[in-house]
Amino acid sequence: MSIQTVVTTPFADQKPGTSGLRKKVRVFQQDHYLQNFVQSIFDTLEIPANAVLTVGGDGRFYNKEAIQVIIKMAAANGFVKVLVGQHGILSTPAASNIIRKYQTFGGIILSASHNPAGPDDDFGIKYNTSNGGPAPEKITDAIFAKSKTISQYKIVDLPAVDLSSVGVTTLDGFEIEVIDAVRDYADLMEQMFDFAAIKRWLAAGHRLQFDAMHAVTGPYAKEIFGHRLGASADCLMNCEVSENFGGGHPDPNLTYAADLVEIAYGAHAPDFAAASDGDGDRNMILGHHFFVTPSDSLALIAANAKLIPAYAKGLSGVARSMPTSGAVDRVAAKLGIDCYETPTGWKFFGNLMDAGRVTLCGEESFGTGSDHVREKDGLWAVLCWLNLLAATGESVESLVRKHWQIYGRNVYSRHDYEGVPTEQANAVIAHIKAQFNSLPGQVFGHYTVKTVDDFSYTDPVDGAVSTGQGLRILFACGSRVVIRLSGTGTEGATIRVYLEAFTEDAAQQQMDAQEALAALITVSNQISQLPQLTGRQQPTVIT
Repeated sequence: MSIQTVVTTPFADQKPGTSGLRKKVRVFQQDHYLQNFVQSIFDTLEIPANAVLTVGGDGRFYNKEAIQVIIKMAAANGFVKVLVGQHGILSTPAASNIIRKYQTFGGIILSASHNPAGPDDDFGIKYNTSNGGPAPEKITDAIFAKSKTISQYKIVDLPAVDLSSVGVTTLDGFEIEVIDAVRDYADLMEQMFDFAAIKRWLAAGHRLQFDAMHAVTGPYAKEIFGHRLGASADCLMNCEVSENFGGGHPDPNLTYAADLVEIAYGAHAPDFAAASDGDGDRNMILGHHFFVTPSDSLALIAANAKLIPAYAKGLSGVARSMPTSGAVDRVAAKLGIDCYETPTGWKFFGNLMDAGRVTLCGEESFGTGSDHVREKDGLWAVLCWLNLLAATGESVESLVRKHWQIYGRNVYSRHDYEGVPTEQANAVIAHIKAQFNSLPGQVFGHYTVKTVDDFSYTDPVDGAVSTGQGLRILFACGSRVVIRLSGTGTEGATIRVYLEAFTEDAAQQQMDAQEALAALITVSNQISQLPQLTGRQQPTVIT
């Protein structure tokens, strides 16, 4: 096998974000662009002898072409074998499972998660380490540093590998194994949950509706919900993987999963409805005419975890991202376990899980997971809810309302302003920071500002410090507003505004979140001047 060394020049824009490098497909299709970044990953790693690499993606446009390039470069850079999901498909949690199950030397996951796909839309790539989780900042920083100085990459001339059939191809001692990752993942889920109880729940006439949004979870949903749990075919929608996700935006929220929401709130609504996103790591949970916030979902799963076989012995601890509501904190306090508040990004949870400090973790951005893998996991969260419904005989709404009666309700909402010009988004952040010294003590209606800060985090496991993780406006009554810029987009900026108020009042617990938070929303706009600085009078998405 002849290794070719190709001369190249650096690109200045290959800095990975919280979920890897995301750009438009056209950017990745530039000569040497993908190759430069992949070589920067390999040059940053100390690849041991007999190393195996996991490769796969969410099925979006350019996925298959990129996999062929990565296989050729892995062969040239010292790997002896590559494991590839059949058809090039690997959901992000399934990829984490493969890395951990087969003890591979990490993996390259091709995904831009919930971002739209197609020739004119988004593509992404990230490296996950051998624990199955996203590379920590020290590695992504090193990859970016290498990308700025790279002068050559290595590749071999191999014929294109048939990704459609499970099996092993050997070329000059280098192996490419196409695996049935759907089966591996489904086997893991069947070990964790009470599939027999869920089957009985479905057989008793309860109905579910799952929307794969034409994205990666389609094959997994068919295997788990259809084949193993016996759900009828009409319970599954949009389960054929499409390179452009059916022309939709595969973000499972009330705006982009509108078809599912219409079903869940319709005249013949199912007992349970759920959706997952482009790469399968996010989830949305709905009951009969009822929406469960991701923050409440995490808290409720934690409070009832002993009803799930995998967690029958209890939890070692829980963790949430800073913008996520404090609902799970209250559960942790009652259970007498630790609760950690981290920056946004699953890699922060990975350290805690590897150290045995937490079992469950979650982010308000529709991501929930546990220590079974090192990524958030959409279908796992759906199965948690199905297991709880089967074990309790309750409805989704009754489970949530009983939870509020016990723990109180953290009334919570997130307002996203998408595609804001970067200079305008930065102006909002700068305007708030300029008030850090003057805001404490100021009164806005019923709200008195207690403190204002830019969240920082010191990792309790390795001592790493992360700063600039989001602006927090904390009020004397316990309410708060958090404002941060998201790192998941490819154009402009997304401003995320998180609003939270706690109530133990039964009447207030019944209120619509937007109604209950109306005064706090007004105060947030007063302080941030977001409408004036961006020209946006309404959010793009409200969840």
